[in-house]
Amino acid sequence: MAGELTITVVGNLANDPEIRHVAGGIAVVNLNVASTPRTYNRETNTWVDGDTVWVKCTAWRELAENIGQSLTKGTRLIVTGRLKPATAYQAASGEARASIELDIDEVGPSLKYATASVTRRSREGQAPIDANPWNNAPQATPAAPAAASSAADAWSNPGVSDGGFAAGDSTPF
Repeated sequence: MAGELTITVVGNLANDPEIRHVAGGIAVVNLNVASTPRTYNRETNTWVDGDTVWVKCTAWRELAENIGQSLTKGTRLIVTGRLKPATAYQAASGEARASIELDIDEVGPSLKYATASVTRRSREGQAPIDANPWNNAPQATPAAPAAASSAADAWSNPGVSDGGFAAGDSTPF
């Protein structure tokens, strides 16, 4: 929707995703993502962790199911979504706090320190997705008539002179 604030958070998944289903069988998953900034202290020659920012993230439907099957606690994530208004609450210790909440649009593992293998899912009721999404495998071509041989086709053999150039000239491109 127009006017919503979209943000990207990079952090670690704090717990294993647990899928649950609400009325109508719609899948939903809630994630807690922790993002902790690190800075290098030149005086002590050490890395110093800053304050951790906790973001409560929610995903719905097929995205929720994919998250539940793909991600585990500790995975470094890149999450993009729509920021919800902060919710104020009182901690068990009595101090007032606010939570940051995000409706997930896209999520994936960070490949900065890890590798990933992607498996594309087909939707229910549809044919399986081709393993080659660009469908660029060589296709069988019908046999060409003898009169139109590929040797006479200047476009299929650009390095071969068809007599249009002077001897020793190469193709113009």
